[in-house]
Amino acid sequence: MNQITAFIGSDIFDGYQRHSKAILLVQNERVSGIVKESELSTKFNVIKLDGGMLAPGFVDLQVNGGGGLMFNDSPTAKTIQMICHAHAKNGTTSLLPTLITDTKEITKSAINGTVEALSTGVEGVIGLHLEGPHLSKKRAGAHDPHLIRIMEDSDCSELESLAKKIPSLFLTVSPDSLDKSYISRLKKAGAIVSLGHTNCQFSKAVEATQSGASSATHLFNAMGGIEGRDLGLAGAALELEDLSASIIADGFHLDVASIRFALRAKRRPGFLFLVSDSMATTGSNINEFKLNGRLIRRQKGRLTLEDGTLAGADIDLAHAVRFMVNAVGVSLDEALRMATLLPSRLIGKEGEIGCLTKGAYADFVWLTQDLQVAKVWRRGKPIR
Repeated sequence: MNQITAFIGSDIFDGYQRHSKAILLVQNERVSGIVKESELSTKFNVIKLDGGMLAPGFVDLQVNGGGGLMFNDSPTAKTIQMICHAHAKNGTTSLLPTLITDTKEITKSAINGTVEALSTGVEGVIGLHLEGPHLSKKRAGAHDPHLIRIMEDSDCSELESLAKKIPSLFLTVSPDSLDKSYISRLKKAGAIVSLGHTNCQFSKAVEATQSGASSATHLFNAMGGIEGRDLGLAGAALELEDLSASIIADGFHLDVASIRFALRAKRRPGFLFLVSDSMATTGSNINEFKLNGRLIRRQKGRLTLEDGTLAGADIDLAHAVRFMVNAVGVSLDEALRMATLLPSRLIGKEGEIGCLTKGAYADFVWLTQDLQVAKVWRRGKPIR
């Protein structure tokens, strides 16, 4: 048995509650418990921290790029490794590399790259998010409308097979782009189906949710707005108890008042959780890059196509947590929960990642009083 390492000197948020005057115990890459300071033993390897808070490593279900790289540009295991490293430095210890709508050839490469990354143990990757191509052209956003298409039976069969090879296969689709029976099949195969990039009516979103969809992708963005006679997908994401939704908390995709409204309106047990929707700029100094041959510029934290359309975000989840606390006004515990426990719950990994309960992987961050990431550990080993 390896020696137990004790982390002492800071508050601990385990994903559910906060612990003061407590010690986080780690052994064999996993959390072995949280105990009172009075239970400190000379048998422990002690690491003393100076205030702040220990929290679970962030879990990001939508990461298009980072460190100067886009997954679409080079959908390989090496790219995934470099993107994971760029985000890990700022506290994201688990993520889904996300492929924005692309050609069948690029999609196949992304699938093969993810399978290789998982099989070779690339640290940080936990699955794959395919955002498209089965979306609505009318709500394409930064996706190339020429590559968007309806899901056919052969597409569904391929995705069913893929769900058996890739854990946490996350699919963003428009309810108008596929038959509801496909959602049931994908759900049964183990995929997580999320609704997005759509103008669908509320009734269509209800139907898709009843068929097995469990999430809505980037709430209020690339979807119709709430109207008095039809709530659309945005309203469904808030009204339906079985539907959760991601939000991009960067100050550009959503107004602060919209986030506050959504938090008040969301019916449980569904929940809102944070994603970065990060692009190549995150963790880098580059100011522009291309997606499907179209130029995307970075200016004052905002990423846009040349026509002004928002094109992903220039943040990581640490930034999103700070925004939720400092701008939106939620408690630190709730902001952290939205970046850790809740996304892990959505993909069925609660108790494994996104929390610091006994048996979970020892993935955690040390935050300073002003919520900066001071240090990061994955599987109990420091990576920053």
